[in-house]
Amino acid sequence: MKTRAITGFFFVGVMLASVLLGAYAFTLFFLILSGLCTEEFYRLVTTSEVKPQKRWGLVLVISIFLPLSMYLFQGEPLINLLICVPITIMIIVAELYRKYPNPFHNISYTIFGVLFAAVPFCFFYAIAFIDGTYSFHYPLAFLLLLWSSDTGAYLFGVKLGKHRLFERHSPKKSWEGFVGGMVTSMTAAFIISMYFDELSLIQWLGMAVIIVTAGTLGDLCESMLKRSLSTKDSGSLLPGHGGLLDRFDGLLLAAPLVFVYLQFVKTF
Repeated sequence: MKTRAITGFFFVGVMLASVLLGAYAFTLFFLILSGLCTEEFYRLVTTSEVKPQKRWGLVLVISIFLPLSMYLFQGEPLINLLICVPITIMIIVAELYRKYPNPFHNISYTIFGVLFAAVPFCFFYAIAFIDGTYSFHYPLAFLLLLWSSDTGAYLFGVKLGKHRLFERHSPKKSWEGFVGGMVTSMTAAFIISMYFDELSLIQWLGMAVIIVTAGTLGDLCESMLKRSLSTKDSGSLLPGHGGLLDRFDGLLLAAPLVFVYLQFVKTF
């Protein structure tokens, strides 16, 4: 428990620093984090039968994240993002020259690893530029809503949890915990609306509902992945917490949906 607490303290500190220190630190941190999560996914799924193309997968991550950051941060043409197309094709063609079994399994895991473990961070990164220039308000609010949801779900689940939410994939999650997470996240949204005026109270509450719901589903999907591979944690980089994917599972589905939500909110 002590190890878990110390790791959690430094984890929160690093995350907050990456958001608050400005666009350069934010860009560098989430580029590195995208690569690390993708590499962790590849290690998780690698078996004697499945051999994802780790190097090409990481190149694909960079080919997506860097052009996106150059577009959002420096106004470079978004057409640079098209570099990911030949790299994706290269992943398919490269399998012709590898001598591992199940080539299309390797291709699928390589490309899906990027979609599952890296692309969500691209959406989270883009949230910070939703108004045209970098603002730490949106990513900070996202993290606070997500963390308050996790905390509320844990506390309510431990004290009141009786009805299983999705026992087949996560036997400890309960409907009481889900409701508790929703309550604490919406409370956090109310407080955030008092300090950040980019959205109205109703819009912040809507963002909280998306984060709690999609975050819970992301957690369940990551649990489904680990159960299908008969493993407890996605990695061991964070002592007491498991791997990076274990800590960011709530973000994986929530970030893309929140980005879409904010686009509609800002447009209409």
